[in-house]
Amino acid sequence: MSGQRILVVDDDLHIRRLLESTLSRAGYETIEATSATEALAQARHAHPDAILLDLGLPDRDGLEIIQLLRETSAAPILIISARDATDQKVAALDLGAHDYVEKPFDTEELLARVRASLRDTLIAQGAAATLIAGDIEIDLVNRRVVRADDEVHLTRKEYAVLEQLARYPGRVVTHKQALEAGWPHSYDRRTEYLRIVIRNLRQKLEIDPARPALILNELGVGYRLFAGLL
Repeated sequence: MSGQRILVVDDDLHIRRLLESTLSRAGYETIEATSATEALAQARHAHPDAILLDLGLPDRDGLEIIQLLRETSAAPILIISARDATDQKVAALDLGAHDYVEKPFDTEELLARVRASLRDTLIAQGAAATLIAGDIEIDLVNRRVVRADDEVHLTRKEYAVLEQLARYPGRVVTHKQALEAGWPHSYDRRTEYLRIVIRNLRQKLEIDPARPALILNELGVGYRLFAGLL
């Protein structure tokens, strides 16, 4: 299962490589930025699920960036910094950071903090951490889908679209919203691409894919995850 999208903001190549390796091993997709300017652009266009932010950026102080990122993205911000002064930590948290991790850091602890931040954000947004639909279990925190006790292997795009539906059970997710979730970096977002992904999801999740009861069409508008099963 492909993971949630994490934006790593750090101008140190070695730290970025360490974080990319750690996050990829845990199933996350990583996006990188080496400056405040790049970080703001990535937050606007890539829609990360969480942001790991170093405070020592070359073009702007990280504390200033927290506020700007908050205006752009609702993703939790985890500070990863060598600054260990209490006033720096307090300032970062007061400005909107979700957590503060000092360098050098333990990778397993960092992953636990990322998971906790993602879980807290889901709950704050009103989404359930786990959804049950018939014999389907969708774990939004750990990015796992299980059907009748067997894990279902989905592609990155399949999971991204399913996750968007699962965040709003019983409510219509428009074609545009689903395409932005599945193809965040592409300007070529065609509904036929989405139809292929929905067909694949039904093949993997529905009892009878020809008569879907889980992922329903809203003709001309989008799709809906059937709330009656949840």
